Amino acid sequence: MSHLRLNLLTGRWVTIVSSRAKRPTDFAERKAQVESDPNLPCPFCPEAQVGVPPILERLDADGHWHQRVIPNLYPAFDGHESFAVHHSGPVHIEADASGTHEVFITSPKHTGRPEGDTADDAIATMQMIKERFTEHAQVPNIRYTQAIINHGREAGASMSHPHGQILGLPFVPGELVDEQRAFSRFEGGCILCATAQAELVDGVRVIAANDDVVVVCPYWSETPYEVLIIPRHHDLHLTDTSDQGVGAVGVAIRDAVNALRAAHGDIAFNVVFHTAPHHYQGDYHWHVHLYPTLITTAGFERGTGVMINIVAPEQAAETLRRVPVDA
Repeated sequence: MSHLRLNLLTGRWVTIVSSRAKRPTDFAERKAQVESDPNLPCPFCPEAQVGVPPILERLDADGHWHQRVIPNLYPAFDGHESFAVHHSGPVHIEADASGTHEVFITSPKHTGRPEGDTADDAIATMQMIKERFTEHAQVPNIRYTQAIINHGREAGASMSHPHGQILGLPFVPGELVDEQRAFSRFEGGCILCATAQAELVDGVRVIAANDDVVVVCPYWSETPYEVLIIPRHHDLHLTDTSDQGVGAVGVAIRDAVNALRAAHGDIAFNVVFHTAPHHYQGDYHWHVHLYPTLITTAGFERGTGVMINIVAPEQAAETLRRVPVDA
């Protein structure tokens, strides 16, 4: 029987309809990635990066870069102007998209994995993200920084070379505003601290856990095999967490993606980092969402905003716990 579950972070209802699920083997792997122009060299490969000034880079023992942050050549946000709303008509409201838009290249290898080929890669990527968030917090017109990883064209990636994006925004986006409000009105303390504790006691939705992080298929999962990564230490901002703590989150992301690959093949996915807005001191607990692209959004979901999840999170977590995962 289908039922509703409330996502406490967003206040939205999710419908769980396990009876409509396809077999796990029916989930399709992503299509082969196609570059925007296959006749041109990949702009993220080392040979194309010669002479490109990085914002930040990590060098190996031989002086070659193995991770770097560069400006996005086609930024969605750019400029140092303060956020100002303009009315160009009775229902036409706009503002300048000031801010910054960066690309973090997680490996010089074109066939590497964006979440990290090794645990050390994943730790280094998280440290790089932390450094960029720290820098953004010092920029007057950046109120919020969003880091994302898109893997596969179905998940929004236009280039197959392993990379992610960091966007410094002049406003706080609605998704974060909704989460802030949810944290503020939750009467049991912190939503995610309470969630981590409850899931550890229950156990059926936990994929993995250690002293630094809890990885679950959340009770309110909106899509099949959705994963929530919760740092065990209660910090508002990603930048408040120790290097060991953010590194552990990076390894947890890598391990969760490996489990998804072991269960479903080379699927497309999105990794979304949610942290409190810069200088915000209210109620919040930073965390990471991992969304595999296993199904498409249909008319009912778009028309109502109510998601239908055809795989119960308990079933998804059990599958991900049991699959053999390469180290």
